[in-house]
Amino acid sequence: MNLFERAKNILITPKTEWEVIKIEQTSVSDLFTRYVLILALIPAVAGFIGQSLVGISLGPFGSYKMPIGRGLLYLVLYYAMTVGAVYLLAFIVDALAPSFGAKKDMLASLKVVVYSYTAAWVAGIFQIIPVLGFLGIIGSIYGLFLLYLGLKIVKETPQDKLVGYFIVVIIVSIVVYFVIGMIVGAIAFGGMMMDGFRGM
Repeated sequence: MNLFERAKNILITPKTEWEVIKIEQTSVSDLFTRYVLILALIPAVAGFIGQSLVGISLGPFGSYKMPIGRGLLYLVLYYAMTVGAVYLLAFIVDALAPSFGAKKDMLASLKVVVYSYTAAWVAGIFQIIPVLGFLGIIGSIYGLFLLYLGLKIVKETPQDKLVGYFIVVIIVSIVVYFVIGMIVGAIAFGGMMMDGFRGM
């Protein structure tokens, strides 16, 4: 599996690429070391650059730059929890599979989750310029389309249960990432508030 080719193909010709992914022989280790750990760095590093080096525009009030140390902490926490969330979501997708007539296969579930996040990770590059960060939302929306196709093709979900499976997975994903955001924000920004109180 070539990372660049896989990312390009899943974004440009997803239906064809999901068929290739479905029968591809791979391992959990390869999915993480040769794909997840690399692509998940894009939004983490871009977010650090945007928040700590470029700064967030506050309009007429100037701009705000997160302190470098706090930004690095945010980068590491966000990256680590994103990687962990991929496995957790794959586990949940697989656990839900029988309820929707889909194939129970952890590796297949991991493939679906990993490659569905490709668009969001690639679009994460826009976080380098915070004002363009909203473009990352477009990547996330396209990722939903990839998820739908992955559940259909790789998980072999029956058509009559596909929409239900898709919606439940989206809800679970939102909850998982909301919790991650709360934890990372509490640690990174909570520590910053404590620093402010100590300086008073």
